[in-house]
Amino acid sequence: MNTEARRRFALLILALVFTAPARAQDPDSAAGAGAAQRWPHKFMLHWNEYNLGVTTVIFGAAILPEYATYNQDSASASQFGVKRQGKLRDSRFLVSGTIRSNRPISWQTGIMYDWPTSKWLIRQTQISIAVPEMLGWINVGRTKEGLSLNRVMVGYDGWTSERFTFSDAAIPLLADGVKWLGYAPKAQLIWNLGAYTNWLSEGETYSYYKQQVVARVAHVKMDSDTAGKLLHLGLGVHVGKPEHDSLRLKSKPEAFEAPNFLDTGKFPASLGTISGVEAYYRSGPWLVGSEYYFEWVDSKQERDPFFHGGDIVGSWVITGETRPYTTQGGFFRTISPKRPVFKGGPGAWEAVLRLSYSDLNSRDLEGGKFWRITPMVNWHMNDNARLEFSYGFSNLDRFGVRGGAEFFQMRLQLQFAKLGRSGD
Repeated sequence: MNTEARRRFALLILALVFTAPARAQDPDSAAGAGAAQRWPHKFMLHWNEYNLGVTTVIFGAAILPEYATYNQDSASASQFGVKRQGKLRDSRFLVSGTIRSNRPISWQTGIMYDWPTSKWLIRQTQISIAVPEMLGWINVGRTKEGLSLNRVMVGYDGWTSERFTFSDAAIPLLADGVKWLGYAPKAQLIWNLGAYTNWLSEGETYSYYKQQVVARVAHVKMDSDTAGKLLHLGLGVHVGKPEHDSLRLKSKPEAFEAPNFLDTGKFPASLGTISGVEAYYRSGPWLVGSEYYFEWVDSKQERDPFFHGGDIVGSWVITGETRPYTTQGGFFRTISPKRPVFKGGPGAWEAVLRLSYSDLNSRDLEGGKFWRITPMVNWHMNDNARLEFSYGFSNLDRFGVRGGAEFFQMRLQLQFAKLGRSGD
């Protein structure tokens, strides 16, 4: 059995081990539950949720079909050739549950079909153990690393179709390891601290580092996690030894169908350090926020390059709903319409405006400078269906050429059994 086969076999065993089900619960209340959980007596709890005695099991799935077309000036066309097309951005199966025990323990696994590579991938697969003695939870397995609210937030819950370019270029998404998530309400603090290795994930597209440690802390002051005002101010740092002693920062222009507009190419690196700030303010249906990150790379050959980028975003839910927040992880969740379309209501309509910027030029590396402004509308039809319409205007400065491009994008988002913490 070769190395790749051993890794995939080990991942399958992990997925099976973590697939031990029980009654679904509110993740924010788990750490405070010291007594035995009230256990259901029925076998079928919902059409896709079942009680197996030692655990519950919830089955789910999600899919993202989308379409994009472009308008480029001559300079942009000389940089990249893009064409209008529709693609499946994502499709996955989800399984999760809660183990029957005095201490709240939940588990989850996600299996995604990656359309560009035509491969099945094991995504977020972990077990989460409540540790009220430590004011939080311990996550073990394949999990979000924890840097950046926008990166930690479930991809299906995001206010825009894609994360901002520097996030995709520099900040790792998943890793295998252990993470401590905490929340101290009286101190108004949330945090996560994690240590990871690439033993099982080497060669995966999201695996940038061989070993890394990540820390994030945020001050969170709120009227309620589901209503009223909320202020989130955070700091984060990521330090890692790059996989194969090299790094490559690259990103598409916030359009899945497009090629990588930003790309440093692979270069030697012995250490990568990412640090940044995040600030968000919510007042009922209004939400504004910003994140900005810096990366310092130890590379004698490239004279220690430095990169940076971030975004500013504003969101208004026209129909009045409030975007909820979860303290287990410290991020926002998707909007749940008060009057869903399929029950005779208008659904929830959300207007979004975002400006993003990335600078991947440093020393002799010309990864490019890129900015994009994106106004868009999200129509949350119900908890399972969302339609997105977005326009983007961008400018790429690379290899001495500045090119402008317009993006026209539409996406249909379908899911059953809400993704919860099982999404990327």
